[in-house]
Amino acid sequence: MLFNKLDYYAVLGVFRDASQEEIKHAYFESAQRLHPDKNVAAGETELFLEIQKAYEVLSNPKRRVLYDATLPPEIEANSVLKHEIIFSRPNLVKLSEQQLVYVLLEIGARTEKESLPTPPLNLCLVLDRSTSMQGDKMDMVKATAIQLLRSLRPEDVLSIIAFSDYAEVIVPASLNIDNKKQENRIQMIQASGATEIFNGLQAGLKEIRRTLDPSRVNHIILLTDGQTYGDEQACLKLAEEAASMNIGITGMGIGNDWNDIFLDALAGKTGGSSAYISKPKDIQRLLVDKFNTLISTFADDVLLEFKTSEHVQLNYVFRLQPEGGCVVLESPMHLGPILRDTPLQVLFEFLVNSPALAEDVVALLNGSLKASITVRPTPVPPIRFNLSREVQVNPSHEPPPTRMLSALSRLTLYRLQERARVSADQGQYDAASRHLQNLATHLLAQGENSLAKTALLEADNLERMHAWTANGSKDIKYNTRALLIADKKEKPR
Repeated sequence: MLFNKLDYYAVLGVFRDASQEEIKHAYFESAQRLHPDKNVAAGETELFLEIQKAYEVLSNPKRRVLYDATLPPEIEANSVLKHEIIFSRPNLVKLSEQQLVYVLLEIGARTEKESLPTPPLNLCLVLDRSTSMQGDKMDMVKATAIQLLRSLRPEDVLSIIAFSDYAEVIVPASLNIDNKKQENRIQMIQASGATEIFNGLQAGLKEIRRTLDPSRVNHIILLTDGQTYGDEQACLKLAEEAASMNIGITGMGIGNDWNDIFLDALAGKTGGSSAYISKPKDIQRLLVDKFNTLISTFADDVLLEFKTSEHVQLNYVFRLQPEGGCVVLESPMHLGPILRDTPLQVLFEFLVNSPALAEDVVALLNGSLKASITVRPTPVPPIRFNLSREVQVNPSHEPPPTRMLSALSRLTLYRLQERARVSADQGQYDAASRHLQNLATHLLAQGENSLAKTALLEADNLERMHAWTANGSKDIKYNTRALLIADKKEKPR
């Protein structure tokens, strides 16, 4: 079995101090996933009966008390996931000033990757076919869509939406697709109209819901070359709806006219990220890479439910790998996926205000980590995620751990370009230029000569013209983001 029969809390995937409401919610989620009317896989009927038995005991307060008395001490180690927490400093100092603390979380699969089955996909491509996509961009999009169609496994589902100022289902979501018929439909896509992302995203979400299945990786890839106007908030609400159903979103922008801030926010709502396609010839490579990444998914999202303490502020959360990107600061927080061979690595920045330093221990954050693993029919036991630091009179002379220094060093490059963009948006072009010059210095020190040259050219352009070049800000943003995951050797031991 995948769990200890006697531990009904592990069966439902809850802590032993879970409330009755949490137990009820966990039961309904598991029952919906494992009900015999929906699942005929070998062994899943028995698992459903275990879920029912666990709920019958834990939902009855008297039976729960008697059952709890029979349990051995709770084991903190998670049987499915392994995680490591690294702090930037061993303690805080009793001073009347604010102090920063960084926390690096790494969470990955405990099972050896060779023994993990690859999950089936429920994938929807939402493709911009507005007038600006005509020519090489549209030709490459259609060719890649056909390539993905041909590479589907029997258990995969692929749907395709084409949108401009209206949306059309090109390939409906279904198994056993008639490839020749659908390839002809893809070839018939013509560029016309304006870009209205809400129409495409709404149609894509509707299509993926038709074959929505918790045993699949359910994901939308949105590809566009333009900005949408007036429907951004409606798109973000759709992303929140997708996240509530464990549907991920990846945003891919072609060229320089699309809104990367919006696509970051849209994908970030689901734990996803955005990607920059500078040239049409790169469309195929990035779409195929994303397809292969989805196939190698172990957990399609890790959720952090949390509360910070009084006088403690969570300033910034950034996912370093497997796909770099800012994380939306809200609870529950979608941290992103865990891959079979790449753990999830997230860096947190806390600002501790002086009133909190009057205590002997500062609780930075109290919460829990929950993962959704498609290849596992039963719930994954949650992980307690409580972060605290002692407060001492004298500062420690112990240097930060090497892995923390490496993570902060890589993130510094990305944050320098962020500061440059913010300064430029505020009309502070001299400050923006200085940030880019500082970035170039760091890049040269790391041997990134080409990107350093780009940063210096943009710094000069901002000083003289008070504007970025056509591709400048995106080139620097996405290339510094790529450096975050360039060191593939930093994986859990």
